[in-house]
Amino acid sequence: MALLITENCTSCDACRPVCPNEAIAAAAPVYIIDPLRCTECVGAEDEPQCRLVCPADCIEDHPDFRESRAALLAKYQELHA
Repeated sequence: MALLITENCTSCDACRPVCPNEAIAAAAPVYIIDPLRCTECVGAEDEPQCRLVCPADCIEDHPDFRESRAALLAKYQELHA
């Protein structure tokens, strides 16, 4: 599944540079994650890097994008082919 940044985002920019898929972008009023590019870091890291660095703890599972680990890995491999 993809991740989602909630309204508690402080726009600190900690998450954007650690995303291996460049799925995070600055937007108003909070940053956004492109669910078509987000793989929860499957294929690159053991856990979502954005969640690790977020000081506001505002990154949640996206309720509309539920994907298996295999599907996330396939998406990652497609993005980095």
